[in-house]
Amino acid sequence: MSSGLKEALDVLVKEKNINKDIMLDEIRASLENACKNYYNRKYGNKVPVEIKVVIDKKTCEYNIFLGKEVIPDDEEIVSELTEVHNSDAKETDPNCEIGDIVYMVEKKMNFGHIITQNAKGVIIQKLRDQEKNSLFIEFKRLEKTVVTGSVGRITKDGYNINLGSVDGFLPITNKIKGEMFSQGQNIKVYIEEVEDSSKGPKVKLSRIAPEFVIKLFEENVSELRDGTIEIKSIAREAGSRTKMAVKTNDSNIDPVGACLGVNSIRINTVIEALNGEKIDIINWDEDVSNYIENALSPAKTIAIVADEDTMQALVIVPDNQLSLAIGKEGQNARLAVKLTEYKIDIKSETQAIESGIYDQLGFEYDHNLYKNDSEQEVSESNE
Repeated sequence: MSSGLKEALDVLVKEKNINKDIMLDEIRASLENACKNYYNRKYGNKVPVEIKVVIDKKTCEYNIFLGKEVIPDDEEIVSELTEVHNSDAKETDPNCEIGDIVYMVEKKMNFGHIITQNAKGVIIQKLRDQEKNSLFIEFKRLEKTVVTGSVGRITKDGYNINLGSVDGFLPITNKIKGEMFSQGQNIKVYIEEVEDSSKGPKVKLSRIAPEFVIKLFEENVSELRDGTIEIKSIAREAGSRTKMAVKTNDSNIDPVGACLGVNSIRINTVIEALNGEKIDIINWDEDVSNYIENALSPAKTIAIVADEDTMQALVIVPDNQLSLAIGKEGQNARLAVKLTEYKIDIKSETQAIESGIYDQLGFEYDHNLYKNDSEQEVSESNE
């Protein structure tokens, strides 16, 4: 068994990242338990046997020791399993005294059959448990990262993604709308969560998480990896558009340009991984008004009034920029709100004047250009 055990452990250590010392300790405990069960069955728990198993870590050879009480040579031994004469005990421990417990190698019993029948199942289970634990630790380290996997079994609920030693699961709700994958196709996925289970690590994947976009950029932009550039905020509507605010820690580096890359190669690599999702990269600014203005790009603004206490902002844009600022179905404004965490109220210049906002703010404008019909009639009659 020792040679077979050593060979099996060496393979597991190499291929499955099993901790050999921990595994040997588990095996030692299982062998002790198997031997105790053997004696309990044979003697009906009448003999309180003390058992210790020692395994050589290099050779995996083992010895089984019985703990025996040292008694005088002239006394009769009641049970050879629990007692030993002083003269015999001193061959093992020259310093032992009467009444001591000395652990002596058990040579009279053939434990091969016991170990094979009683410990084999326990050892195998311990090996499996250790392997599952190693896999869990391995993938727990990969949590919140992007990996490439191969599409496996496809069900109505989602996709099994082969990640090498385990399969992850990409729920239908976590894939980008409109995406279709085929078996064997390689795709990038974000490891959203790793849980331990009786069947091994349970790996939940996503392609819609905003963090997925962040990790893709970190893969392609060295300045993000080394901290020269930071992603301060991100807002995403997966499959449609993402807005990302970046700042530089080096005044000589343009954060937006670095994320775009030469000829937009960096951002295009990310867009390709997202199947064409549009991405707006803007400069983060500690000045809230400037930040909101950047967040609403490509729309131009006339004025922004932000209240940092209430986290609300009023934005006035030229009349011809209102639809651009709001965006199709409100998307541009919605993403700007998510990005800045400010409640943004967007008004056109005409709306701001007609509602009196311009007057409240003390802005100057040509009143004659913004008179309503009744005001115009009164003005003309007075003339």
